[in-house]
Amino acid sequence: MLENWAVVPTCLPVILRRCHACASERFRASGKFRVNAHHKLLDVWLLALCTVCGDTTKLTVLERMNVRSIRPELLDRLHHNDPGLTAELLQDPVVRRRNRIALDWDNAWRLDTGGPDQLEDEAIEVSVRFAARIPVRPARLIAEGFGFPRAEVKRLIAEGNLVSAVRLSGKLSGDFTFTLKR
Repeated sequence: MLENWAVVPTCLPVILRRCHACASERFRASGKFRVNAHHKLLDVWLLALCTVCGDTTKLTVLERMNVRSIRPELLDRLHHNDPGLTAELLQDPVVRRRNRIALDWDNAWRLDTGGPDQLEDEAIEVSVRFAARIPVRPARLIAEGFGFPRAEVKRLIAEGNLVSAVRLSGKLSGDFTFTLKR
């Protein structure tokens, strides 16, 4: 039996970066962009607010880009503070590396299993799809999806009753499949 599970974001992740005002390390994206023009060149920042003191920080999105080299639909989304664009840019590794930020996905995602689990079958094959690059431990997903304690999942892996082509220890943020043998 094949089941399809999906890991989907429920909100924007927390941005991990040190605040200059209060030394907190947590920001939340405001969803607003600042577009600044220098003749024919544009700078674009995503604004984020400190979760402790409310201080604003700017995350560089574009730097000294010629207006004509920016796609018109992107420029329109920036001017209208598109929340979908905020999520896309936080996922972009170039933006994260440029701004030296990391993302904290705790309590910002959910697992959709598609309904009640059928554990009566001899073997259950599950395909897990990620709607965004959310780093999650596969053992945690499996435990949450089937309602098992994590110790039970670790025992199943050790006994060879839970197998996958990917390593089930550590964190994954890409699609994978696994088989549970009963």
